[in-house]
Amino acid sequence: MERKTIEITGIVQGIGYRPFVYNLALAHSIRGWVLNNEKGVLIDAEGEDEALEGFIKGLTESAPPLARIETLKATSFEPRGYSFFEIRQSKGASAGFTLISPDVATCDACLAELFSPGDFRQRYPFINCTLCGPRFTIIKDIPYDRHKTTMAPFPMCPVCRKEYGNPVDRRFHAQPNACPACGPSLRLADRKGETLPGDALDRTLALLLQGSIGAVKGIGGFHLVCNAENHGAVSTLRSRKFREDKPFAVMCRDLEEVRANVHACEEEERLLLSPERPIVLLNRKKDSSIAPGVAPFQKTLGIMLPYSPLHHLLLAGPLKSLVMTSGNVSDEPIAYKNEEACHRLSEIADFFLLHDRDIHMRCDDSVVRVIQGRPYVLRRARGYVPFPVKLSYDLERILACGGELKNTFALSRGPYVFVSHHIGDLENMETLHSFEQGIEHFKNLFSIQPKAVAYDLHPEYLSTKYALSLPGIPKVGVQHHHAHVVSAMAENGLDKEVIGVALDGTGFGSDGTIWGGEFLRADLRDFKRVAHLRQVPMPGGSMAIKEPWRMALAYLFEAFGEEAADLELDWVRRRDAQKCGVLKRMIEKRVNSPLTSSMGRLFDAVSSLLSVRDAVNYEGQAAIELEMMADPEEREEYPFEIQETPGPMIVDPIEMVEAIAQDLIHNHSPSRISGKFHRSVARLVVETCRKISLDSGLDQVVLSGGVFQNTLLLALVVDGLKEAGFEVYTHHLVPTNDGGISLGQAVIAHMRCFQCV
Repeated sequence: MERKTIEITGIVQGIGYRPFVYNLALAHSIRGWVLNNEKGVLIDAEGEDEALEGFIKGLTESAPPLARIETLKATSFEPRGYSFFEIRQSKGASAGFTLISPDVATCDACLAELFSPGDFRQRYPFINCTLCGPRFTIIKDIPYDRHKTTMAPFPMCPVCRKEYGNPVDRRFHAQPNACPACGPSLRLADRKGETLPGDALDRTLALLLQGSIGAVKGIGGFHLVCNAENHGAVSTLRSRKFREDKPFAVMCRDLEEVRANVHACEEEERLLLSPERPIVLLNRKKDSSIAPGVAPFQKTLGIMLPYSPLHHLLLAGPLKSLVMTSGNVSDEPIAYKNEEACHRLSEIADFFLLHDRDIHMRCDDSVVRVIQGRPYVLRRARGYVPFPVKLSYDLERILACGGELKNTFALSRGPYVFVSHHIGDLENMETLHSFEQGIEHFKNLFSIQPKAVAYDLHPEYLSTKYALSLPGIPKVGVQHHHAHVVSAMAENGLDKEVIGVALDGTGFGSDGTIWGGEFLRADLRDFKRVAHLRQVPMPGGSMAIKEPWRMALAYLFEAFGEEAADLELDWVRRRDAQKCGVLKRMIEKRVNSPLTSSMGRLFDAVSSLLSVRDAVNYEGQAAIELEMMADPEEREEYPFEIQETPGPMIVDPIEMVEAIAQDLIHNHSPSRISGKFHRSVARLVVETCRKISLDSGLDQVVLSGGVFQNTLLLALVVDGLKEAGFEVYTHHLVPTNDGGISLGQAVIAHMRCFQCV
């Protein structure tokens, strides 16, 4: 007879791991106990030598599908003579922490019950078990037990309590377990929050079929919902939400409906069906029944499958697809409380489908696309958070505050960096409050009191101001593009110097100018700017981001001087001469015309020149639509120059702009010009990396920044770099956009504050 205590860390709480251990123990005739603690799961097991060995082996090899075992440590002790095996009450302590499961899509077993005639949970929209259901969004504290979740107000009825206590039931110790007799319930309300009569679900379906717009409370917050095939409803939602062009997400009934509307490869279908259930960007079919207004000027649709019982019920009848867009107004965070939603969304929604299970932490849907056969995360939230990025080295406890757009924060502890869910654009007090609330929740869940705080160098970012306001803690300013590169290094396990290519729209540079077309020699601590895109003025400052025609004027002025006004271009004919004159004087006198090396602004300029987009309604729109129109089969390239200087090399695209103007004068098609432009930018990146490599000997290239959300450009750059003999690394775990920089900030802050060099 032998006895071992077994400590297991990872995602082992809230996913049926203790019931699994219990049944595994019975199968191997093991006696003792299992419990949740602040670190994960603790087991005290006695049994015959071979039986105990088989039991320990099964703890990892036969674990539940949602489990992620990080460590397993077994220590031998003298036997105590246990007579049976039991699940003991959880223990908590402030010193430790455990990994927490993200919210998980409804499992097949629960779906079978949901639609099984006569089952007492038939059509119950809160059905769940240890294999599925809400986790992160309902947890208030650890260990993960019902009284520490938003299910605490719902005492289990005798039937649910029996399931919960039965070791052979899949709801054994399922913390959100509930049924119609004891659990949460739906309520349909009008715009004033007053309850409407009748069956809430049936009436919701009828309203959606009539073309109404609803606000539906989900797992992590409210969605604004309408029939995705109803052109009028989609148009009404767009106008009420003041969302002129930005695409809506669509939830399809099943994979068959997905295939009817978009092209999906095997990996894309796997993502759609995964427990994470993200929104997946897919190429739209020409005969799609989805209203064109769902994603105007786009070749893609953001598609997801139902991930909660309520979603399955909404799509079980005549409705085949629903618009499911974030339940917010303008740039505010997603609404997640009933009263808040009824107040904030009353001018948009015709009705509100509410429930009385509170959401403790709001969480948007994740967005993913597949590039070169691998997932590429664009927004990391539900289904992925709060699972951490695991590094090959330990970090001190750091708070990284991220940037302004697509903000995430991060907290580090040991080898784990807990990158938060998508917070949004930190441009108002509501989003700042959500940011602060999230930080406090993560600090509590993972027992992290930061010993340093990292922030972006931009002095006006709310995340920077928040970091600088924290008393009694060392503060580390991190350059935006260095953070981009290190975030990609960290998730790829790189710890030596690399060539970092960071291409985006805006980032505050070390010299006080606006960077965005950067080539760095970077390691985890420091960087050297070795090349960058030629700097040009941004006439009007931030207005040049909202009105790409200003950047087109700046580039034409750089290329042709005063002769730009005489070019036989449609762009010139569209312009107001007086406005152009004012902007030229601003550029000449450097009045409100900061210099930028941004690749994003170059894409904006070309988009305007090609009459794609002179003004944008959402961030990145001009570049996105320029990519949509590009001919991917185009093989020609435009010229450019890489200038050797005493400082960083200057990558000059002015010849490219001149050639584009000539192609426009000669009536070349915009799709061909866009294709040539994309290919030219890719060649520009490859040739610049070649020159850096000749000087440095470096052969690893890391790509980061929002411009690399452009799948055409990314594929061309990756292929070109590989052909040139480089090892190429991109993002897959965190977004390449600013949603990923908090990871890089945390690593850099640790290396500067706590790593001896």
